[in-house]
Amino acid sequence: MNTLSFLTLSFFFLCFIISFSQAASNDFSVELIHRDSLKSPFYKPTQNKYQHVVNAVRRSINRVSHFYKNSLANTPESTVISYEGDYIMSYSVGTPSFKSYGNVDTGSNIVWLQCEPCEQCYNQTLSKFNPSKSSSYKNISCSSKLCQSVRDTSCNDKKNCEYSINYGNQSHSQGDLSVETLTLESTTGRPISFPKTVIGCGTNNAGSFKRVSSGVVGLGGGPASLITQLGPSIGGKFSYCLMPLSITLKNMSSYGSSKLNFGDAAIVSGHNVLTTPIVKKDPSFFYYLTIEAFSVGDRRVEFAGSSKGVEEGNIIIDSNSIVTFVPPDVYTKLNSAMVDLVKLERVDDPNQQFSLCYNSSWDEEYDFPYMTAHFKGADILLYATNTFIEVARDVLCFAFASSKGGAIFGSLAQQDLLVGYDLQQKTVSFKPVDCNQV
Repeated sequence: MNTLSFLTLSFFFLCFIISFSQAASNDFSVELIHRDSLKSPFYKPTQNKYQHVVNAVRRSINRVSHFYKNSLANTPESTVISYEGDYIMSYSVGTPSFKSYGNVDTGSNIVWLQCEPCEQCYNQTLSKFNPSKSSSYKNISCSSKLCQSVRDTSCNDKKNCEYSINYGNQSHSQGDLSVETLTLESTTGRPISFPKTVIGCGTNNAGSFKRVSSGVVGLGGGPASLITQLGPSIGGKFSYCLMPLSITLKNMSSYGSSKLNFGDAAIVSGHNVLTTPIVKKDPSFFYYLTIEAFSVGDRRVEFAGSSKGVEEGNIIIDSNSIVTFVPPDVYTKLNSAMVDLVKLERVDDPNQQFSLCYNSSWDEEYDFPYMTAHFKGADILLYATNTFIEVARDVLCFAFASSKGGAIFGSLAQQDLLVGYDLQQKTVSFKPVDCNQV
């Protein structure tokens, strides 16, 4: 063997070792970018901070109808502006790699993006992925176990597996279920590749989607979600820490990014860690917890279940709904308790989204009562920044709403909490932290 051949072989062997070690990594973090951030490719400088809040609330109202049909109660119907949520992440697919931005969603079961040739696609800012230009792209056959394990799949005339997702509000994504190399860029700048990752190549996508992303990065518990597929390499663990909206909206330039952690980097440990079990229910890609009560100050409002007690798995924890939704009877009691304890002038919400608002702002530093979310085995203290939201100048509103169908523990309530999911132990853990320093 000549010197050139030896060096060439050594180079490819080294590349293989590096690629393997990166794919086997179980300790990394990626940037979780807020869609309204300067770091986002979809940042809109013409919108002020209140417009961002109003749009986020509208997305939450649309989203609860995706989780629970016919769920809204005493909450005004809002114009559907987008299914998508507040956080996106960048990733690459294919060989050579093609960069994309996906909406991060703990309530979705698949990673999908818009693909060429598109039968029906919504307009997106970035170009669409063309699988014919990737050497690592492969369709999944209808007869495969994987195809049969994913919800709502079917066969096309080429005997390839097709997926179909309906999000509510007549939004949907349909296309080929395939395997492809997916690459994540860690916060250290080190790319980590995962060959043969199942993705949806959407060629029929319509409804309330907008230009904000190329698709969805599903972090739910289903067989085709990113978390399930990374499974052994990350030990079934991921976590996030969301910076407070009340602080970051004061200066849009600081409205940046949080972290999404995987594997050992996602372990929530140390003092003040509270843990509650994940309850397995259908559909399996939502993360169900058990909430026993909410307290406003020292006034406890129970979640009435049945004569046997509180229903297990009665609330979904969701990273994409800024609002926390509770059953009508619970909301009425929480609202009443807040009215009794807050001695400020009440005003109407100019956007007609919330029913309890006050003439105040964060600059006034009013001493709002603490709330506590009493999960099974975990009492989570919620500060005013977790329970109130500034929707207009000098207008703070109670960021809870009524839902007939079921409850959702929203992202505002999770801010300044390190929230860790351990799918092997079937638990969610909470630790109070300053997410701006994590």
